[in-house]
Amino acid sequence: MTHKIEISGVSKWFRRNGEEIAAMRETSLAIEEGRFVSIIGPSGCGKSTLFNIIAGLMPPSTGKVMADGKDIVGTTGYVGYMLQKDMLLPWRTILDNIILGMEVRGVPYKEAVERALPLMEKYGLKGFDKHYPKELSGGMKQRAALLRTLLYDRDIILLDEPFGALDAQTRLTMQNWLLQIWEDFGKTVLFVTHDIDEAIYLSDDIYVFSSRPGRIKSKITVTMERPRKTEDMTSPAFMELKHHLMDLLSAGHDEELIS
Repeated sequence: MTHKIEISGVSKWFRRNGEEIAAMRETSLAIEEGRFVSIIGPSGCGKSTLFNIIAGLMPPSTGKVMADGKDIVGTTGYVGYMLQKDMLLPWRTILDNIILGMEVRGVPYKEAVERALPLMEKYGLKGFDKHYPKELSGGMKQRAALLRTLLYDRDIILLDEPFGALDAQTRLTMQNWLLQIWEDFGKTVLFVTHDIDEAIYLSDDIYVFSSRPGRIKSKITVTMERPRKTEDMTSPAFMELKHHLMDLLSAGHDEELIS
């Protein structure tokens, strides 16, 4: 099963009114096994485009996406992918939404339910199995969506601003919840966010994208010890790194990738 993905020279161009428009310039990065990696950058810089390419939903204009030693461009199913919108089906119960990915993969219904219910109990959804999405708060729906992604059973998970629509208090609760799941499952995570604090708090590594057409300006390794605690967000080390990232995002010139 896939544990690491390497992106090499990937770019994306669109044709509009006969003119080629760059959405993302040549980008290379490696998602190491078991790491929590975040991407931050201005709106429209190509972060979601990169995710769609990795997930096999969009072909790149140039470059390769390698997994298990082979190019997986245009191939779906190698990663789990969760969008900001929970995408829960309103006519299915929360339990039936959570097991959807397993059903798609051919897991028998009874077996899928037996795998899902203990996780629902452990991760804050006990008693909600027969509820419908409209009966849950935004945070609870995101829990269900993330459990569905986990149970799709891929070692690499792409999370595209999953907490962007939540209020600040719920967002922090969900960040701690995600860290617990990440530590329990040992997944490799690639995470897109506009929130610098969130990127620092969650990540081992942070890639900073330039404005559109995006490219990687810098890679920053977060050296704060784990497990992370809420009070870490006001520590001098945290604030120093935050200011550094703010400077990178506001800089008008591209910087070379720090390897």
